[in-house]
Amino acid sequence: MQGTVATYDAATRSGVLLLDDGTELAFPARAFDASGLRLLRLGQRVRVETDGAGEIVRVTLPTMP
Repeated sequence: MQGTVATYDAATRSGVLLLDDGTELAFPARAFDASGLRLLRLGQRVRVETDGAGEIVRVTLPTMP
């Protein structure tokens, strides 16, 4: 699934994504840390991976494997 970064707090490494259907979805620091990324920018497109319960477990760039 893909979305756009709506908010990102570099101090806590967490934020909120706006999915393509308009749903806001928060992501925790551990999902950002799992990506290997160092920074996200507002408006940046990202791909998200979720667990079986729908919680975001990884936030990556659409070009990353």
